[in-house]
Amino acid sequence: MMFGRRKRTLENKSERISILAPMCGERIPITEVDDPTFSEEMLGRGVAIRPAEGRVVSPVQGTVTQLFETGHAVTLTSDDGAEILIHVGLDTIRLKGAHYTPRIREGDAVKPGDLLLEFDLISIATAGFDIVTPIVICNSDDFDNFSFPAGKAVRQGDEIISFTKK
Repeated sequence: MMFGRRKRTLENKSERISILAPMCGERIPITEVDDPTFSEEMLGRGVAIRPAEGRVVSPVQGTVTQLFETGHAVTLTSDDGAEILIHVGLDTIRLKGAHYTPRIREGDAVKPGDLLLEFDLISIATAGFDIVTPIVICNSDDFDNFSFPAGKAVRQGDEIISFTKK
């Protein structure tokens, strides 16, 4: 299994970049997320996961480039140059950090599977927030040949997005 690494394709010899699932749960097309910022791909191409547990791990090898003060979202830059936003829940910035526990800091180096943050799934949902978690490639314009593997169920570490550099 590839863990956020590059792999060569035989057809065009370009390197495929893989983004792994940062959590287990149910995969949802980004276009079905109930927030136009994500569903209209304003921030970039991606996918969403309805989490089954309250843990987010790194989907790539790279660096933590932004940790939102409220702990509800984190941006990583992979060693391949992909800027990946993981946004736990919709409009959850309004929780002002309640129910989120970051386990990393900005500038930290991470590898696939490293714990980024924990969150209380039930408390967030009980507070009336949709817990669906968009995973977006913010610099999508730098890449081509996006692929989103099929299937609803996703386990942590499964490939959820792949693409090539332009």
